[in-house]
Amino acid sequence: MTTNAPEATAGPLPPTTVTATVSTAVAEVIAARADHLFGLMGNGNAHLISHLTSAGFGFTSARHEAATVAMADAYHRATGKVGAATTTYGAGFTNTYTALAEARLARIPLVLVVGDAPTTGARPFDIDQTGAAAAVGVTTLVATSANAAAITHRAFDLAARTVQPVVLAIPYDLATAPLTAPVALEPLAAKPTWSAAPEELDRIAGILRAAERPLILAGRGVVLAGAAAPLRELGDRLGALFMTSVMAVGVVDSAWDLGVAGGFTRDHRLELARTADVVLVAGASLNAFQSRYGTLFGPGTRVIRIDNEPADRMAHPAVTDYLRADLAPALQGLTARVAAAEATTTWRAAAPEVASEVFRSAAPVEDPAEFGPDGRLNPRAVVAALEEILPQERSVVMDGGHFIGWAPMYLSVPDPQAMVLVGTAFQSIGLGFGSAAGVSVARPERTTVLVTGDGGGLMGLADLETFVRATRRGVVVVLNDSAYGAELHQYASQGLDPTAMLIDEVDFAAIGRAMGAAGAKARTLAGLSALTEWLATHQEGVFVLDVAISQKIVAEFMTASLTAGKKL
Repeated sequence: MTTNAPEATAGPLPPTTVTATVSTAVAEVIAARADHLFGLMGNGNAHLISHLTSAGFGFTSARHEAATVAMADAYHRATGKVGAATTTYGAGFTNTYTALAEARLARIPLVLVVGDAPTTGARPFDIDQTGAAAAVGVTTLVATSANAAAITHRAFDLAARTVQPVVLAIPYDLATAPLTAPVALEPLAAKPTWSAAPEELDRIAGILRAAERPLILAGRGVVLAGAAAPLRELGDRLGALFMTSVMAVGVVDSAWDLGVAGGFTRDHRLELARTADVVLVAGASLNAFQSRYGTLFGPGTRVIRIDNEPADRMAHPAVTDYLRADLAPALQGLTARVAAAEATTTWRAAAPEVASEVFRSAAPVEDPAEFGPDGRLNPRAVVAALEEILPQERSVVMDGGHFIGWAPMYLSVPDPQAMVLVGTAFQSIGLGFGSAAGVSVARPERTTVLVTGDGGGLMGLADLETFVRATRRGVVVVLNDSAYGAELHQYASQGLDPTAMLIDEVDFAAIGRAMGAAGAKARTLAGLSALTEWLATHQEGVFVLDVAISQKIVAEFMTASLTAGKKL
């Protein structure tokens, strides 16, 4: 049985007779700036949380502090809004550390409100939380009696401005301290804008017009900048094909979209992408996953990158031309300089199969067999089958691990914010259940589909209960190879002893049932019918599908990394 998350109450809280304190002032700003708060109560944040929940503000409690930040992170990915999370001090803060590092490296704007050591001096169990946050590049602001409201607004503004997490600390002795006369804060510096010089736009437009097989690769920056319309218009005028990063999947609504770029690219689409002579990369980092370890494009391909990142982040061996500019105006400027090409002379005319149903289907042409060499299910066949079984109006959430190789290849989503991949920035596992709970709160009208491995699933197991509690309708798919798959394929294949890489078979469906979900274990494709039948009869609830997949089948992104001699 599922208990729905409480409705979020946007805007200021109703008037109360509670004495204004540092905690209540911070809470009032959270209510004004956020739609929902994710947290776990402790000594350092009890007053803050109580002030919000007593007024009916939306709050979801985690079972492990890592999930508080994971939920807020995923909430942003699913909505585009700044997330809000809270924990207590000490172990409450340190337990968030992996999720906080992931949010920082993935550039996720959220505010984490934590308790902290008293201003009178550290206690024996206090640590330097500000220093710890700084070690992963996260700024800490401190609330006081004189700045509580203003500094909380500053935290939300700074998170949005820098597209990064911000920690807001409430010293323990100030949590219930009354407010004093406010002290004004220095205003934040204006956000810089980057405009492309007309002659640079002329030059880049000339390169694009001269291309015979132009390809446009759109990243998350296009989503954040709201630049999908000019990007598609530019591609249509050029007769170009499109690709996206996994965080921008579906941002270009076009039949000429080859899908996700990099290690998640389908083989037949990769073959075509490698014939591009000019690639325009817009708002994508071209990291190792996106570039398929340098093999996504063919030799001699001219790669143009447009982004407003700092210059020190732009170096990439594949990029031949770089334009530092804000995306939307730059793409509009390029579009204005490119006339529509003759339909009979474009790459689209030479590759009409791209727009066909066969080319775009989820059929696992890479390896359609039902079973791997060890008799366990082929994950490609499983996930391709789930494309047809799962409701189309869905959010797909993935934890980190070897198993991530298949869901982005075969599962479609309604829009970019419905594909939530957490953990890859920091190469972590175990954040999946918390992330999925955050997405369920963010988009309750959609079926939340969490795809996890057994290793990460066991690590974050406490928040399976959170997911069940917070989700209106959800499916957990455990691609269970009874192993830490990434290590197995990287190291056991080299002759290292696999003992520590193996996991005794766990029945996640049984665990799910113990926590209030329905579930089944599948060892054949026919076994997926249990999920089909449940979806046909249940409008609410959670179903846990544990799929016994092969240890012998290696995901494409892992094969590419091993071929390139990289260790993940």
